Amino acid sequence: MHREHTKVVRIGDCTIGGGHPIKIQSMTNTKTEDVQATVRQIRELEEAGCEIVRCTVPTQEAALALREIKKQIHIPLVADIHFDYRMAIAAMENGADKIRINPGNIGGPDKIRAVVETARERAVPIRVGVNSGSLEKELIQKYQGVTAEGLVESALDKVRMIEDYDYDALVISIKSSDVMMCAKAHELLAGRTDYPIHVGITEAGTLYSGNIKSAVGLGIILYQGIGDTIRVSLTGPPTEEIRSAKTILRSLGLRKQGVEVVSCPTCGRTQIDLIGLAGQVEQMVETFSAEHPSLHLKVAVMGCPVNGPGEAREADLGVAGGRGVGIIFRRGEIIKKVPEGELLECLRDELLHWEINRS
Repeated sequence: MHREHTKVVRIGDCTIGGGHPIKIQSMTNTKTEDVQATVRQIRELEEAGCEIVRCTVPTQEAALALREIKKQIHIPLVADIHFDYRMAIAAMENGADKIRINPGNIGGPDKIRAVVETARERAVPIRVGVNSGSLEKELIQKYQGVTAEGLVESALDKVRMIEDYDYDALVISIKSSDVMMCAKAHELLAGRTDYPIHVGITEAGTLYSGNIKSAVGLGIILYQGIGDTIRVSLTGPPTEEIRSAKTILRSLGLRKQGVEVVSCPTCGRTQIDLIGLAGQVEQMVETFSAEHPSLHLKVAVMGCPVNGPGEAREADLGVAGGRGVGIIFRRGEIIKKVPEGELLECLRDELLHWEINRS
């Protein structure tokens, strides 16, 4: 299964599927009814690189707030709906670019039909979301527990509920906090549908454990060409989800934009504060990447001036520290030697003049 074989779906002014680049998604953790706080958080997410954002819509007040929120943001807005079909309709009437529902928990056929008819009238795609924590009892009994096979059967059953009303602007998501179950479920699903797939490891955990679980699970899934949108679900600030998603995609060669930082582990030869310097460089290039999104560079931070340039020869630019001094190198060649305290500023200057200096 390759991403270019999936259906193309438009979410606002964003296109997914059919080989389009994987889009990075996150979700607000503000009260959607609080327009000011929600807009502020979405703008922070935009600056971090978020391309699609989801807000929960549990009340009519939250649905009404979507209209004002949309006026003040620049990325597609997805409404997250649970149990009440009226919230789905209200969200679309107030400008939601996509809705996320589980058709199995919003009511009977008439209510599903009403949601689908509104979606068709307004050309709003529907994300059909199934979670291992809400798998039907019949499927748990059939497969003797929560399994990848059960998740896939549940998702495709929900998809058919919407297809029965002749609507196919759909995205599917099947999530589990069990990394290997989630990976297997995506493999099975990709072989049985050509709808775009939103990928993620749900309830992954804190910044530390959640990042590791997400990187492992999403790495397995994305490496197989599965996935059209991605969310890294973390217990932490939503902007951290964007940083992690960008790093995962870049590590798999699925994103080329921005500046990538590589750094060596510390060892007994290290004679500078390599950990501190690497952190400063990472913060600096994050800002630089946002200001120069079309530039694709690899920057190395190395602790040893003897082996550093050679070991990081594939890097476009790099720094390597010695005792009180350091070197700046470009593609393995040393270009200058500067005091340790000037390394960061010197590297920033090299980045700013990269287009001129590399020629």
